Amino acid sequence: MPVPDSDVAALETIALDKRYRRVHALSECSFSLPSGRIAALAGPNGAGKSTLMDLIAGIRRPTGGEIRVLGTSSRSFSGIHPDVSYLAQRKPLYRSFTVEEMLKAGHKLNDRWDAEYARRLVEQAGLTPKAKVSTLSGGQRSRLAIAMALGRRPAVLLLDEPLAELDPFARREVSHALLDEVRNQGTTVLMSSHIVADLQGMCDYLLCLVSGRLVLDGPVEELLGAHRVRREPDLDGAAGSTVSPVVEAAPASPETEWRAPTLEELVLSRMAPPPHGTYVRAVSS
Repeated sequence: MPVPDSDVAALETIALDKRYRRVHALSECSFSLPSGRIAALAGPNGAGKSTLMDLIAGIRRPTGGEIRVLGTSSRSFSGIHPDVSYLAQRKPLYRSFTVEEMLKAGHKLNDRWDAEYARRLVEQAGLTPKAKVSTLSGGQRSRLAIAMALGRRPAVLLLDEPLAELDPFARREVSHALLDEVRNQGTTVLMSSHIVADLQGMCDYLLCLVSGRLVLDGPVEELLGAHRVRREPDLDGAAGSTVSPVVEAAPASPETEWRAPTLEELVLSRMAPPPHGTYVRAVSS
């Protein structure tokens, strides 16, 4: 894997647009993801997360705008960039193959493939080489699929809902193994999920899509530090429980409490209508 230039964004989109007839799946999407980040791509179902992943991977072509991977425009190459691996939500594993046969397929299907590295990842996952994919648990299949994606030695790894359909124990096991590996390798990761709890504590950068538009973009620590949650009791004395964006804070009452939001509260504040009780506002610089 070539060492990416730290001054060059790993992924960059400029006014990216995707339309399906009359439906706008992605609108004027622009961001610049620095190299070495583990980025969360959050948003509700239908927000455009998978569309963005498909566009970056070259599976679909944009209606307008531009994508740059490690400084190279997607217009200069066809298909997926050689330094990018993409693991779609429907993990591309042949159920009739054994683990060993999947690794051999990875070697044959990829121009660049580190067989020894991929095999080590499989061994660390405790997978039996002769076991058929159809006999593996959900967590084991995820570990195998991640090993296949990392076997390309990518500089950028795209993961679309990698923890979907896993039980809580498997989610924790797979996420910890994945994070340890990509951090050791310095891989830039863009990982989507509509379940924000999956992303909290894993990611240091946030992109949030709502209805095809980018509504949050930046380092997680900076975004959380730039917002505050205001909680006030309602008329019955019970505090509100959902969050909503407010540009300017309303006059505070003696019962008002201010605190930093969680990642989930911040993301939800861009999706939910404003209720009485709890608010998130931007902090003026």
